[in-house]
Amino acid sequence: MTNTIEELEKDATVIFLIGTNTTENHPVIGYKIKKNVRENGAKLIVADPRRIELAEMADVFLQFRPGTDVALLNGIMNVIINEGLQDKDFIEKRTEAYEDMKQVVEKYTPEIVSAITAVPAEDIVKAARMYAAAEAGSLCYAMGITQHTTGTDNVKSCCNLALLTGNLGRPGTGVNPLRGQNNVQGACDMGALPVTYPAYQAVAVEANREKFEKAWGVKLPTAKGLMLTEAINAAYHGDVKALYCLGENPMISDPDSHHVEAALKKLDILIVQDIFLTETAQMADVVFPGVSWAEKEGTFTNTERRVQRVRKAVNSRGDARQDWQILSDMTTRLGYPNSYASPEEIFAEIRSLTPSYAGITYDRIEQTGLHWPCPTEEHPGTPILHTEKFSRGLGLFHAVEFKEAFELPDEEYPLILSTGRQLYHYHTRSMTRRAIALDTHRPENQVQVNQKTAAKLGILNGEKVRLTTRRGSIELKAQVTDILNEKLVFTFFHYGEAAANVLTQGEALDPIAGIPEYKVCAVRMEKII
Repeated sequence: MTNTIEELEKDATVIFLIGTNTTENHPVIGYKIKKNVRENGAKLIVADPRRIELAEMADVFLQFRPGTDVALLNGIMNVIINEGLQDKDFIEKRTEAYEDMKQVVEKYTPEIVSAITAVPAEDIVKAARMYAAAEAGSLCYAMGITQHTTGTDNVKSCCNLALLTGNLGRPGTGVNPLRGQNNVQGACDMGALPVTYPAYQAVAVEANREKFEKAWGVKLPTAKGLMLTEAINAAYHGDVKALYCLGENPMISDPDSHHVEAALKKLDILIVQDIFLTETAQMADVVFPGVSWAEKEGTFTNTERRVQRVRKAVNSRGDARQDWQILSDMTTRLGYPNSYASPEEIFAEIRSLTPSYAGITYDRIEQTGLHWPCPTEEHPGTPILHTEKFSRGLGLFHAVEFKEAFELPDEEYPLILSTGRQLYHYHTRSMTRRAIALDTHRPENQVQVNQKTAAKLGILNGEKVRLTTRRGSIELKAQVTDILNEKLVFTFFHYGEAAANVLTQGEALDPIAGIPEYKVCAVRMEKII
């Protein structure tokens, strides 16, 4: 996030949510947004293919066809430019490549965009005027934006809109991605990406490589690593022989589950380090029992870049061990001696190699966390990014054309399937299925289907149906509802017993980020007689 969570409650005067079902997936942030709307009169724009909870209190609800995010955002920018509502001073002083973006956006009139997205032209105009007029406009997105073959284009378009209106670098503004798990931001910060070392220092830059070679005393590869989806495909083709899976359950969370299973079976060795025997762990040659968050010492970095202390609350059970201890022993036995004494010692090394964390110490975050970048111990941290300049100097506009999703409905598969999360379960349900109250409330998967579509197929609420795509089929109960349109069905990915990712496609990925298109694929629905 460029800004803080607190600003969504107090400072933002207009909040634009796109591709985020915030009250279900980030309920604390969702509560703060609702509080701002109710108590402070903040305006709310919600763009989503389903009429989610926050759509009910939105000033403008844009119910668009899945996969048409770029067209919708270009249409909003078209109105802003044509009506002279852009922040000309901000554009002139703090951005570049505006004319290139403007030239592309010119053809995305509200009428043309309406035909693409199914959003009424007048609503596009209303949303554009509202966001452009905001004293402080905050744009929030989540995986509804990123999990597409055009996910990178979607994010660039969100940034374009914020740059166009000058909604960056001030309280209550910003482009704010809401992370899906508690330490996703921290994992990325620490180099858990195939193209960067910690603090997003590029692997391809020789000076960066030399810096870490000197610190670690080893020769490092010059080529980037593989993204998860690339690693699975490489395993399938025999190019990757071993996979070490730490706290991840790709048998449920990755697209095209049959393909994932076939790939994992071809490995020479699969090692899984986790707190439960997940579906992936059940296939492993070796399982290392790790520990949960409540059994750990260290730090987490949350969605607003706040580095926070984590303290051990309960003792580990059985043979479970700290993740860092398991990894240290592994590297030692593989020939790279590792003898850290504590997480704090590891954090000291992180500080020495990670400029954005250099000024953060355990003493400084004993009570309250600090936002990176925090380059020195005297620095107060940086709650708001880009207040005076961008990391590259000027903010860069991108000229982004709309592209359709990889797989669209046809006669054989006439509906669009989209997948996502629900409030009651977390990720692949390895933890929440063991919480009796949560599992009792939502014990099995459902597919949401429009009332008219259900009537045409002779399907009643609660009846069993079969969903089929080019990858496979699952059986689950139908939830007949009016929150989505007739061409769309929606299901949840948490459930291994009726796994949504049996259906999703992993053939086509975002060409830059390598992200699968979980949000759009073609599907057929049938009543089970």
